[in-house]
Amino acid sequence: MSVLDTRNFRPITTIPVGLNPTGVSINPRQNEVYVVNSGSSSLSVIDAEQNNVVSTISLGRTPYFVDVAPDGTRAYVANAGSNTVSVIDLRRRRVLRTIVVGNAPGIARVSPDGKVVVVAERLGNSISVIDAARLAIRASISICKQPTDVQIVPDSSKAFIACSGSGQVAAVSLNAPTQTKPSAPDRLLTLLDVGTTPVQLALKPDGGELFVSNFGADTISEIATNTNEVGGTYVIGAGPVRGLVSADNTILYVANFNSDTVAIYSIDDGKALGWIQVGSRPDALALSPNQNFPFVVDTGAGDVSVIRTSVPQRSKVPRERWFPTLTIIPVGQQPNAIAIKAFLSSQKTALP
Repeated sequence: MSVLDTRNFRPITTIPVGLNPTGVSINPRQNEVYVVNSGSSSLSVIDAEQNNVVSTISLGRTPYFVDVAPDGTRAYVANAGSNTVSVIDLRRRRVLRTIVVGNAPGIARVSPDGKVVVVAERLGNSISVIDAARLAIRASISICKQPTDVQIVPDSSKAFIACSGSGQVAAVSLNAPTQTKPSAPDRLLTLLDVGTTPVQLALKPDGGELFVSNFGADTISEIATNTNEVGGTYVIGAGPVRGLVSADNTILYVANFNSDTVAIYSIDDGKALGWIQVGSRPDALALSPNQNFPFVVDTGAGDVSVIRTSVPQRSKVPRERWFPTLTIIPVGQQPNAIAIKAFLSSQKTALP
């Protein structure tokens, strides 16, 4: 894993982890970073201040991604090769429970309130909804073909799942039974037709809209999360694979895997402001804490492109044209994930 200085745009160090690291996530409450090692079926726990591995936790077969609960106490990893989800106690650094789910789970997404985990089961064409308090499945729901990504709205009432095999997004109501509503189950609300091969979902921080990267159609689709309707589909670039919305809900960044570009899309204006040439096969995206610098993982080039989005005060260049690539930082071969960690005990910032 490469560690970068996001202020000075330079490499800091390289940390040995497990085989074929595929996913990375930060702990919002402590200075730790977690790396999923798909080839060695393990999770590396990294001290983000010392930049070293402090623990390695065994998982099920073929894990890909890790998601951390908002309170920083647990992590959830879907194990595609063993049809399980590993629930990890991050304080004790051990697997708390292994939950059997559907066929080939690719991702386990924890809700913003920490009470629910939604698991996308790629070969089962289904999802499992896990009760995080009981650590048990409370619902299994058939949705659409080959679910690949999950996003949950800020109030934790609804999940959206991209299904790459059917060109659809499923909207699912997350309703835990209560004393007043004992028969209010989690259920499929609707299936929304989007473009070919939707592979990733980017949710606005306010939860009002969701953007779908349609890899096979070279488009993005915009979904209104309150009405479960597709507002429009727009050409964005060749092979859009990842989207990311700015903290102020105004700009969508889209990595176009097949054209080596990043599209800058104005959500308020409903149009692209420009396309930035980056390295080969761009994929994962992250924004600096001040939102001025998108970091783009170039999987084919083995580097990270840094884009400047802020317009100098005296610049006469229109905003639509002010998106230069600031620098390129070399990292390891085939990088595929990125996360930015703002330190809690100092003003340093590290990028694993």
